[in-house]
Amino acid sequence: MTELATLKSRFAEAAEADGLVDVAYATYEAPVGELLLAATRRGLVKVSFDVEDPDATLERLAAEISPRVLERPARLDEARRELDEYFAGRRREFELSLDWRLSAGFRRRVLRATARIPFGETSTYGDVAAAAGSPRGYRAAGTALGANPLPIVVPCHRVLRTGGALGGYGGGLEMKEELLRIEGAGE
Repeated sequence: MTELATLKSRFAEAAEADGLVDVAYATYEAPVGELLLAATRRGLVKVSFDVEDPDATLERLAAEISPRVLERPARLDEARRELDEYFAGRRREFELSLDWRLSAGFRRRVLRATARIPFGETSTYGDVAAAAGSPRGYRAAGTALGANPLPIVVPCHRVLRTGGALGGYGGGLEMKEELLRIEGAGE
């Protein structure tokens, strides 16, 4: 470890010990690409795909939550462990504490309804909109899912168009197909 790296590590440990880290983040090498994970004391707050600019993601977290954002991989150990189990086919439900603050109102209701879709099953944008209290709000539900700050953990990949077409996905349609394949959805 270089002298600079040692110094950065020491400062980060001191900030953590003093309770000065409001948002901890780490990267995670998933079979579907690198993810950026971020957590607050409340729980996991952001899962970002490798198609998203990590600097822009961290800047958004600093602006919307707190400027005290620091790389602290140990704070994300539980999230990484559960993701490892999910991708290995040993986890069907995430037990992580979630911090929902990056969504509100109808969007949050859509995400909470989506979080209840069981492993290996799918739903439609219309069904999720209805479960969120707006039966005709399927387009707004699609917008909410497109802005999902917690993909994979809040399984927006399980939401399809009426008739079974995939619809969109923040990580790309290939990733959506892969996640559905991992879960055996539609088999």
